[in-house]
Amino acid sequence: MEKKKIRLGHSPDPDDAFMFYGLATGQLDAGPWEIEHILQDIQTLNSRALKGELEITALSFHAYPYVRRQYALMACGCSMGENYGPMLVAKERFTPEVLKTKRIAIPGAMTTAFLVMQLLLGPGVPTVVQPFDEILNYVQAGHADAGLIIHEGQLTYQNHGLVCCVDLGQWWRKKTSLPLPLGGNVIRRDLGSAAMRQLTALLKTSIQYSLDHRAQAVRHALRYARDMNEKLADTFVGMYVNHWTLDFGPRGRQAVNALLDAGAKAGLIPPCTPVDFVEGGG
Repeated sequence: MEKKKIRLGHSPDPDDAFMFYGLATGQLDAGPWEIEHILQDIQTLNSRALKGELEITALSFHAYPYVRRQYALMACGCSMGENYGPMLVAKERFTPEVLKTKRIAIPGAMTTAFLVMQLLLGPGVPTVVQPFDEILNYVQAGHADAGLIIHEGQLTYQNHGLVCCVDLGQWWRKKTSLPLPLGGNVIRRDLGSAAMRQLTALLKTSIQYSLDHRAQAVRHALRYARDMNEKLADTFVGMYVNHWTLDFGPRGRQAVNALLDAGAKAGLIPPCTPVDFVEGGG
């Protein structure tokens, strides 16, 4: 029987590479599916999701309200920070009040990091969009006063002579007592409920396989790590591939709805709660 091709979009960073280690290396049987891995930055994946291009894709929660009619959120594969998250960094430590007046380099207007930054600083802060892996150099060179960093930049910003002004994950935790949900995997609804459940189960199996073969999966992920050795890559992977990634759980689901409600209340995104989650199964 001919296998059905499923395009799986995810970021070229260590945590996503770690998650899909078993599938990407052919060590996991994908069953009736042929999985094609599409590696692009999250801003690009958000834009593609708006057009419904990929069957499964990583997605910023900021973008979810705009794609929810075409895509459903899978119950596994999320990136969630428990008292840590994207950071605002600069050459000197600015307060939030001062940051409101500064030009900030951001990794994309649809990223969750930018949504949370606006919840803290308010809309209207001067920004410039830069690829996420160029923001540290951009700020270091003086092209922006501060940078909003995601992915492994959260562990390497000090190498660029920068300091953390605000950890948005810590700010969110203090404000809500909840972890900060950053991104998840969504699946196109037109695949049908049975296929959606089967593919969600496959992704959950892949995540568990990586956690069970951690050392090998980290070495695989290392090729996507910038300015990181194996130990630092393992630390980063542990931050964003954990029990939340296997399943949001009740508290994770609460966190997703709380973030989207906060964004809607601030007029930054359309109302879209409660979120429906696709559970894995046959």
